[in-house]
Amino acid sequence: MPIDIWLIFLLSFMILGSIVALEIKDILSSIVAIGVVGLAVSTAFLFLQAPDLAIVQFLFEIFALIILVLAFIRKDYHSLEPARFDRLTAALTALTLIAVFAFSIHVFKSLPEFGRPILSTAQYYIDNAGQQIRSANIVSSIVLDYRAYDTLGEVTVLATAILGVFTILRVRKAKKEGGEE
Repeated sequence: MPIDIWLIFLLSFMILGSIVALEIKDILSSIVAIGVVGLAVSTAFLFLQAPDLAIVQFLFEIFALIILVLAFIRKDYHSLEPARFDRLTAALTALTLIAVFAFSIHVFKSLPEFGRPILSTAQYYIDNAGQQIRSANIVSSIVLDYRAYDTLGEVTVLATAILGVFTILRVRKAKKEGGEE
């Protein structure tokens, strides 16, 4: 099955998940729906031959889900109010989503055939990475030499997210031990 069809399916899935997250009344269920949308984005990155972005997106979604669930696990942090239904807003939202979907189909069809490099830079890496870097693994040479600053940035984002999760867990544990609720 062509990649275009999978990407269109993932886009449909992400739009549906976003609508569910907006319309559902339970905050925790909405958070989970947004997490599912993020996992679909990660899968789309895999289809588009960007495994490094897929891993970062996947880990970010996991950490964001943990943080949001911990933040909203107690009922007194938020209040549920019934949503107003406005036909004009709903119609504009539907038209916008249809336009984004139609435009995305056009973009997906303009992508090159799966396995072909999109940019000339990719072909340069394939042709010269082995001789310039003297590495048997071209992927490692690209990640560690050609894209070292990008990789450093991604690692920094992940480390910051991990520290944030540990900080939230530690503060919550300190409050429980101190007798505060």
